[in-house]
Amino acid sequence: MGRTVTDTAHVLDAVVGFDPRDPYTTAYTIAGHKQSYAAGLSPDGLAGKRIGAVREAFGSDENPDCAQVNAVVRGAIEMMKSAGATIVEVNLPDLMHHIVETSLYITHSRHDINAFLASRPALAYSSLDAIVRDGKYDRRLDLVDAIMTGPAHPTDDPDYYRKLAAREAFQRAVVSLVAANELDALCFPTTQVLPPTRAELNAGKWTVLGFPTNTLIAAQTWMPSIGLPAGFTPDGLPVGMEVVVPPYHEPDLFRLGYAFERATGFRRPPASAPAL
Repeated sequence: MGRTVTDTAHVLDAVVGFDPRDPYTTAYTIAGHKQSYAAGLSPDGLAGKRIGAVREAFGSDENPDCAQVNAVVRGAIEMMKSAGATIVEVNLPDLMHHIVETSLYITHSRHDINAFLASRPALAYSSLDAIVRDGKYDRRLDLVDAIMTGPAHPTDDPDYYRKLAAREAFQRAVVSLVAANELDALCFPTTQVLPPTRAELNAGKWTVLGFPTNTLIAAQTWMPSIGLPAGFTPDGLPVGMEVVVPPYHEPDLFRLGYAFERATGFRRPPASAPAL
């Protein structure tokens, strides 16, 4: 959403507010944030903060891809310490079980994409079903095939409401971890492995649903998160770190992210990018 934390805070400042056409924006009233997110940024935002590093969100050091990610993120965590934060290693038992039990992507996607396409009559196709029927998609997009195994409507899935309720239990487990350790936030690698090459993807090294990403933690607990550049491997591959805060703590999230960004300066534009 932005090249920097400041950019992203400006984006939220521009879009935040209640919209009667969108019931999800009631979150604005619940949160009660009255000030600008961008105006609250401070380079001292990590000073005195307690950040929990979630052990289960790191991949195995025996996997070379994971080991390189772990090394970069651990280095970034050391820099957080230098900026005044206290790092606490914490455990989130049954993390993968929580993620699997709260996944509604396949349950929702077919219905949601069909509704999106049907609302735009100018498009060539009005449903994903028709696109798949006519084979008008790249067959390497395995997620499309997975989505088509989902129900026509989410509530047709007999497990829908159980999984929805499990999300609240997942959120309670994560927030309880924050509370029990008196934390301000959690952190972990954005993904557990290095970014795959196009050749590796074409060869089927990863499926979309099998890719070891940690972004599902915040997504499936409805908690605010921010992805930050954590540094580079010796070969120059970028590695990200995610920071997660309790629900409606977005001002804290931006302050932490901004302070980390200022303390590290990891963002590096591509070599081929034009001068700005």
